[in-house]
Amino acid sequence: MKYNDIPTVEIIEIELDKRKDLTEVTHGRCSTILTEIKADVSDDKIEWLVEETEKFCKDRAVYNAIMSSINIIDGKSQELTENAIPEILSDALSVSFDTNIGHDYIVDYNERYEFYHKVEKKVPFDLEFFNSITGGGTPTKTLNIVMAGTGVGKSLFMCHHAANCLIQNLNVLYITCEMAEERIAERIDANLMDIRLDDLRDLPYDIYKSKIKSKFGNVTGKLIVKEYPTASAGVHHFRVLLDELKMKKKFKPDIIFIDYLNICASSRLRNNGIVNSYTYVKAIAEEIRGLAVEQDVPIWSATQTNREGFSSSDIELEHTSESFGLPATADFMIALIVTEELADNNQVMIKQLKNRYNDTAINRKFILGIDKSKMKLYDSKITNHGLVGAGQTDIEVNGVGFSKETFDDKFKVKKSNNFTDWKI
Repeated sequence: MKYNDIPTVEIIEIELDKRKDLTEVTHGRCSTILTEIKADVSDDKIEWLVEETEKFCKDRAVYNAIMSSINIIDGKSQELTENAIPEILSDALSVSFDTNIGHDYIVDYNERYEFYHKVEKKVPFDLEFFNSITGGGTPTKTLNIVMAGTGVGKSLFMCHHAANCLIQNLNVLYITCEMAEERIAERIDANLMDIRLDDLRDLPYDIYKSKIKSKFGNVTGKLIVKEYPTASAGVHHFRVLLDELKMKKKFKPDIIFIDYLNICASSRLRNNGIVNSYTYVKAIAEEIRGLAVEQDVPIWSATQTNREGFSSSDIELEHTSESFGLPATADFMIALIVTEELADNNQVMIKQLKNRYNDTAINRKFILGIDKSKMKLYDSKITNHGLVGAGQTDIEVNGVGFSKETFDDKFKVKKSNNFTDWKI
C-alpha cells in the first residue's frame, strides 16, 4: 500500500531474497510460483527502485565506515586517527539521493519566480459566482466543505457539481455513506436530463436510453458511484477502492465527492466512546485531506450545522456540528442558508465561511437559484452579480434594491411568525 501500485514479479523476487526467515524449500516454492505468474510489467516502479537503491548504498556506506573504524582502532590506518571515526560514521549515515534540503531564499529566486507564475490546476464550476470566489475553480490537493442543516441541499450541491464535472469530461468518483448508489445516480440523471425526479421514474425505457446516449455520446469522462455503510468506511477503504478502480477499470478520478465526512470512519482512531467527537471528526478531516494530497485531486464533502445553526439564517463557523477541527482543516468552506423568503422564491443563499483561495471579506454572500425537483443550481438574476462584500452597497433581488445592511437584515430569521412586513 505504500506506493499505491501493484508490484512486478521482479520486485517480489528481490523482496523474497531479502527474507531470512524462510526455509530453502519454502523459498524454492515461492520462486516457482513467481515464474508462473503472468503479470503486466510496467515501467512506473521508479519510486521503489530509487528507494531500494538508496537503502542499499546507505547500508554499504555504513558497512564500509564500520570496517574503516575497526582498521583505525586496530592501528592499521597510517593516515587517520580515532578522532576521525565520528566523522566517518556521520558521513555514512548522511548518504541520501534527496538533494533538496530546503528552499534557499536568495539562491533559489528562479524557482520561486516560476512558482509565482505557474498555472494552478483547478476544477471549474458551471456557476459564475463560485468561479468568482475561488479564482476559477477548486485547486487539487484540497478539502472543500459545504455545510447546511438537514434537508437544505448539501447532497444536491455535490450531485450538481459532480454532474457538471462529468460534462467537462472529468473522471468523477462519488462515495456515499448515506444514500444508495442508485439514489445518487438518480439525482444526477435528473440534473443532466433536466427532468423532474417524479417524471424520471415514469420515463419509458426507450426514451430514457435515448436520452442517455444523446447526452453522453461525446462525453469521455466517467462517473463512478460507490456506497459504503454508514460510519464503517474510512480513508483506508477509499485507498483500496482507488487501487481497484485503477487496476480493473483504468480509472483515476480528477475529483472526489464524499457524502458525507461526519459519517465516515477514522483509519487512526476508534469511535468507542473514549475519543471525543472533536478529536474523532478532526482526525477524519485530516485523513481525507491527506488523501486529496496523495491523489492530487480536490475532494468535496459536507457537514451538518449544530442545533443553533439549524435555526439561524446567518451561519458562522462556530455552527459546525461535532468538531471545530473540521473547519480548521478544510481549505474552503461554505454554508447553504434557506429562509422562508428564499424558499418561496426558489433561492438559496451561499455564505463563505473559510476560503484559502481568495479573500472572504469580498463577495461574502450571494444568492443562487435552486430547483430541488431537478437537483439543479443556477445563477440567479441579481445585479452586481448578486455578491455581498466589501465596497458593495446596492443589491437587487427580484427587482427590489437593498443596501448591504438592509439586505442582511431582511434575510435574518425573525422571532415573529408574521413575515408580511419584510417580504421581498
